Amino acid sequence: MSALLKRSLFFLIGFIIICIASFFVLKNNTKKHSPEETVTHVSNEATFTVFYNRPFKKGREIFGALVPFDQVWRTGANEATTFTTDKKILVDGSELNAGTYTLWTIPGKQSWKVIFNEEQYNWGVSLTNGEPARNPEKDVLIIEVPVQHLLNVIEQFSIYFQEANNFTIMFLAWDQTGIAIPIKSNL
Repeated sequence: MSALLKRSLFFLIGFIIICIASFFVLKNNTKKHSPEETVTHVSNEATFTVFYNRPFKKGREIFGALVPFDQVWRTGANEATTFTTDKKILVDGSELNAGTYTLWTIPGKQSWKVIFNEEQYNWGVSLTNGEPARNPEKDVLIIEVPVQHLLNVIEQFSIYFQEANNFTIMFLAWDQTGIAIPIKSNL
């Protein structure tokens, strides 16, 4: 093997190692600012699991600024948020089959659209243009729910579940804004 070929091969291997290491450092750094969370809730023999990344407010104006009104949001940070149900359910009165969906929202001042999309995405936004990675043709359910103005500031974006009147309520809350998504699981 010639010396030039050996050097070229050595350079190529070194470059690949640096690229892989940079990817892991960058991914670890973004997770530090918006850590991963998995929330699991069992209701009437149905299990719901949400995987998402939780950005912090850090003194920023959130809705209408960092997260623009009337535009698709990946509903968290980093990877696209996923919602999994092991049973067919009703979400705000509309059927959703068992499966894993990416969860997208379109925040508005008075109401939000909540979108369940059947496609899985590696990241929540396109790496080329920063636009949401969602393919609207894969949307299986879109509902609209009213905004709840919260008295206290929620510093870190949160998704959680509560039981109320034979429904499971999935809450999304950040800053002084929240939405409640009613789910009926005992079909």
